[in-house]
Amino acid sequence: MTGAIKKTMGLAEWGMLATLGVIWGGSFYFFVIAIGGLPTFTIVFLRVSIATLALWIAVGLSGLRPPSNLAAWRDFLIMGLLNNAVPFSLIVWGQHALAAGLAAIINATTPFFTVLIANAFTTDEKLSWNRLLGSLVGLAGVVIMMGIDALGGLGGALPSELAIIVASLSYALGTVFGRRFRHSPIITAAGQTTGSSLILLPLVLVIDAPWRLAFPNFSVVLAILGLALLCTAFAYVLYFAILKRAGATNLVLVTFLAPVSAILLGIALLGEHLALQHVLGLLAIAFGLALIDGRLVSSASRAL
Repeated sequence: MTGAIKKTMGLAEWGMLATLGVIWGGSFYFFVIAIGGLPTFTIVFLRVSIATLALWIAVGLSGLRPPSNLAAWRDFLIMGLLNNAVPFSLIVWGQHALAAGLAAIINATTPFFTVLIANAFTTDEKLSWNRLLGSLVGLAGVVIMMGIDALGGLGGALPSELAIIVASLSYALGTVFGRRFRHSPIITAAGQTTGSSLILLPLVLVIDAPWRLAFPNFSVVLAILGLALLCTAFAYVLYFAILKRAGATNLVLVTFLAPVSAILLGIALLGEHLALQHVLGLLAIAFGLALIDGRLVSSASRAL
């Protein structure tokens, strides 16, 4: 596989992960607006294609050169399929029938899949009891934060729930696969979104027939730009930087942080109230992250 990564993240990696969590937690607000004005494949295609344009402009301005070998572009295509085209489409489709809280809880299963896949296909991210327990505690924290009531509809929209589970599995596969990239994070992000744009274009043309759609209103346009430029272009540069430094298992902890940021943004921007369940859930997530990080376990072992 690739060279060894940091099993224990430093302050820089935690800061980058927290920033990514805030950005992807905020994407919920963009999705709510976009889903009301455009069909699924069109939303996802616009998200990745606009991000692709922005990323390649940034690559050109930075003086970097894209890889010229076919193997690299084959890998970008696979990464675009696993990490963008499949999960983005399934999540957008699934959220037509699912409450956001339940969708966030299901998506927070991503670390479980990643721990298992990384254990099977890497040499330096093997399964350990603290990572497995930390994933369980973190998922419990997400459930507490979103509210037990969010589980009330579980099984009521089974196709949508299965779609988000498959999306979580696809994210896990893509994250472990992405460890192979040794390019600059901005090059890898641009290559990935190029691959997903190429995959999605024929689906958009055949299924959505965008020339028949009414032009979206201004709020939908802004939501698409937010998804493309902030939640995809900028976010995936961060994503690949974290993946390169800290590995797949640490990176997918962002699926615990995104619901936290979504709730905190709702409190800050929408006047929602901080409840006891939010505090308890946040503490559980923090404890789960500390278990996965490993330093808490090491300190306790030394003390004993």
